[in-house]
Amino acid sequence: MQENQNSFSIKNWSDDDKPREKLMLKGRSVLSDAELIAILIGSGNRNESAVELSKRILASVDHNINKLGTLSVQKLMQFKGIGEAKAVAIAAALEIGRRRRGENVKKITKITSSKSVFELLHPFLGDLPHEEFWIVYLNNSNKVLQSVQQSKGSITGTLVDVRLIMKEALELGAVAMILAHNHPSGTLKPSEADKQITEKIKNAATGLDIKVLDHLIITQTEYFSFADDNIL
Repeated sequence: MQENQNSFSIKNWSDDDKPREKLMLKGRSVLSDAELIAILIGSGNRNESAVELSKRILASVDHNINKLGTLSVQKLMQFKGIGEAKAVAIAAALEIGRRRRGENVKKITKITSSKSVFELLHPFLGDLPHEEFWIVYLNNSNKVLQSVQQSKGSITGTLVDVRLIMKEALELGAVAMILAHNHPSGTLKPSEADKQITEKIKNAATGLDIKVLDHLIITQTEYFSFADDNIL
């Protein structure tokens, strides 16, 4: 039994096949997602190498790294061979990747399209397992004054405070705003509740001479724009 376990050890592979050595010899860009995760976990289990185990983990999320980022430490630990330390290492690495994407969005200072809103907010909303409702406040040149998380809720919805949204808009001197929230389920279709809160905020903003330019629904890879679909 011990011999079988050793046969799956990365130490027994050729240097060209070992993920760590492969990275050193050929560079990180040539490694597959599974090989990169294998470096993080170091070893597999009795029946799988680290790479094979990593492939199975990726297969469970349809080989989607963003979706992998939504798995909790407890969920990762359900895979045989993934203990707490390995699960934490995976979660930490994916969080670093998310924060790295977040650094890039700081360059987005002006909204020119629904896509630019998606690029601004996706690093914050794309991987979440629960819903959050955000507001992007803009000046008269559509430059971003502030992006604010207005509410945080369960996977089924959030509680939005319209009065607080208007208060912050006035304090910032905003003349326009864009609404956004995520759908952890992955569906891009707006619900009736989504439409109702959009209309409620729009009516409140109109009374203060503030425009609601769009409402985006954001998923792990895509977005839906109320404005682009002419339902705002």
